[in-house]
Amino acid sequence: MKHAVSDASKHAFAVASLFSGCGGMDLGFIGGFDFLGKHFQKNGFQIVWANEINPAACRTYRANFKHPIIEGDVKEHIGSLPGGVDVVIGGFPCQDISINGKMAGVDGKRSGLYTYIAEAVRRTRPKVFVAENVGGLLLKQNEYSLQKILADFNALGYNVGYHLYHAEQYGVPQTRERVIFVGTRKDVSRFVAPEPVASKPVTAKEALEDLEDLPENKATSHIWSKANASSEQGNRRLLADRPGYTIRAECHGNIQFHYRLPRRISMREAARIQSFPDDFVFSCGLRETERQIGNAVPPVLAWHIANAVRDVLVQSM
Repeated sequence: MKHAVSDASKHAFAVASLFSGCGGMDLGFIGGFDFLGKHFQKNGFQIVWANEINPAACRTYRANFKHPIIEGDVKEHIGSLPGGVDVVIGGFPCQDISINGKMAGVDGKRSGLYTYIAEAVRRTRPKVFVAENVGGLLLKQNEYSLQKILADFNALGYNVGYHLYHAEQYGVPQTRERVIFVGTRKDVSRFVAPEPVASKPVTAKEALEDLEDLPENKATSHIWSKANASSEQGNRRLLADRPGYTIRAECHGNIQFHYRLPRRISMREAARIQSFPDDFVFSCGLRETERQIGNAVPPVLAWHIANAVRDVLVQSM
């Protein structure tokens, strides 16, 4: 199934997507998908420009969206950004900020790429921009990085704020913390973070129970790592009555174990924990799928943020 807002939509807000990955944030902004029996309606956004450097992620993206994605380094393609963009979105790489990474902060080679989101905003002057990163950005040791990012975003002449989101409070069956920066142009309404919607978290069992005893199936990405338990991170066993642990991108096969079965969770189960719909296709093998899922913004969380962004745009029409 392809996910897209119709080109004929008269009320679609134009979005430019940087560091698109496999499309988790993009799907959340577009909407029109189902997850765990709930329909997440279209949000009135249309992706008019998307870019990702990873070829495997681009293959997955193309398998799930009708609009094109530009494959390659953002610094080589940012000049092709179109005019008339309403929103710029992007989850800039977090490896240098994550507690599981090198902790080099924004001076690191990858996490410093947030400057391209700032550059995209300078070029297109959208009404709103949204930038996502790991919750670890708010740790004391990352204070310099946080203040540098805020300073660079504030220099754009936007009203800028940030909020720490707990994904399980928004219907995502995962304890995942993410910081979302939102900047609003001075001539539009300020962004108000969406309130939590879940009275209680979706548990791992509620999210995965129907997949428990299905045989491996590469076509649906219901395949799992056979790596033995090791001293590396990611070896915990899920707890049936709690949300899943944070899905990591670079777990090298050491993804968490199933709460009942003597195996690690499958990629389809990991996608469920990240709130991807079951018809979202991952067009690659286990390791690349693992990386794409772990790098993604949970679509359901992105959907709630997109709704709040839409409110800003509608109020400013």
